[in-house]
Amino acid sequence: MSEFAVDARVARRRFERAAGSYAKASRLETEIGARMLERLDYVKLAPRRVLDAGSGPLRDAKRLGKRYRGAQVLALDFSLGMLRAGRGWFDVFSKGTSICGDIAQLPFAAGAIDLVWSNMTLHWAADPLAALCEFHRVLAVEGLLMFSTLGPDTLAELRAAAGAARVHAFADMHDLGDMLVAAGFAEPVMDMERLTIEYADGDALLADLRASGQTFALARGGRGSGPRGLMGRGSFAALKGKLEAQRRAGRLPASYEVVYGHAWKAAPRRAADGRSIVQFERRP
Repeated sequence: MSEFAVDARVARRRFERAAGSYAKASRLETEIGARMLERLDYVKLAPRRVLDAGSGPLRDAKRLGKRYRGAQVLALDFSLGMLRAGRGWFDVFSKGTSICGDIAQLPFAAGAIDLVWSNMTLHWAADPLAALCEFHRVLAVEGLLMFSTLGPDTLAELRAAAGAARVHAFADMHDLGDMLVAAGFAEPVMDMERLTIEYADGDALLADLRASGQTFALARGGRGSGPRGLMGRGSFAALKGKLEAQRRAGRLPASYEVVYGHAWKAAPRRAADGRSIVQFERRP
């Protein structure tokens, strides 16, 4: 079992519980979504159909609908509560559709999507490669995948305080690039940046993680697959003490390694029966 394997049922329950508080608590996702949209300024694309894969409460779907007003925007999330929480935001799009589903088993025909957008979702997939293969399958030829996810240095402070048994591990940028190639994408482009959010104390950090649904959900048998239940009073006090020791100038830093990737779906080189595809250009 992969050390990054997430128990989808546990993760879904976490996000269902956080549906009402997620929008206000997910400051990082809001900021990264805005940065991803800026990157689209440099891409020539006029999609007919856009998929927001792992849409949460439809925040980015709204932004994508404003950018591509002629496109149909499809918002997919595994949490029905998240979709319901954002429904009022999405009603402004006559072509908008929200769907409760799994990013590793997309309910769309092959080649049906022109832009797959996924903001801070891939690290919640039970099998990231399977999700990337699905993104490739549903994309039309010359369609674009743009995504962000978390890298291995994320929440280093919390990991140092709580131990690996209670904090997720995250895939390396280079491993994600290899997954893109294995999924069939052409010329993937990867980059990374580190961001820090400062909190008043450990209680504020932990409250933010709970309110945004981002608590421990690793599958049993994976790395750090320890108990998922609440900490005992003594263990929790020890955790808070270790976090307190990491405060700097009266603030507790929380580090995030954000990985960005984009890749195109190239024309196939072989037919389904294995024969090579040769394209001829007609010259005047």
